[in-house]
Amino acid sequence: MTESINDLCNAPIHPQAAEGLRLFNEGKYFEAHEALEIAWLEEKGKVRELYRGVLQIAVVYLHATRRNYNGVIKVYGRSQKWLKDWPEICRGIDVGQLQRDAKAVVNEINRLGMENISQFNNSLLKPVRWNENQTGKKHVYICDRCGHEMHEKNCKVTCPNCGNRFDCSDLNIYFD
Repeated sequence: MTESINDLCNAPIHPQAAEGLRLFNEGKYFEAHEALEIAWLEEKGKVRELYRGVLQIAVVYLHATRRNYNGVIKVYGRSQKWLKDWPEICRGIDVGQLQRDAKAVVNEINRLGMENISQFNNSLLKPVRWNENQTGKKHVYICDRCGHEMHEKNCKVTCPNCGNRFDCSDLNIYFD
């Protein structure tokens, strides 16, 4: 008997996948790839494809930071094979938003072309939106202004990138 996609997506995220997402969001794309690859190798069943697709996007972003036009295009194409059939949210990962963010990167790389890739703006490399609650850890808040991970301290949630700030009493308005 095979698991339904709903059962697969509601299961907890592999610990190495969670580590890979944290590294991805820190801009450590090579290290994110390595952690996600461990999850991909250790996991059983179809969910391996999800982790494989996310690790491919980490490689796309790595190639973008290195201004490797061919690498971006080739690996992005490969990533689509692994990510295309997943629902919008799976294992707490906002797969749909990751797809849209990666597509925006590739569209810009295509627009610039190989000859102008040096002009690529790394601010297009958005973090993966995901819910750490599926690992039993704290909730992750993503800034609605700039897309970066926000930090919670003493009932205040602050974006270290743009300074956007919320009080704990505001959280259900913005994030629930």
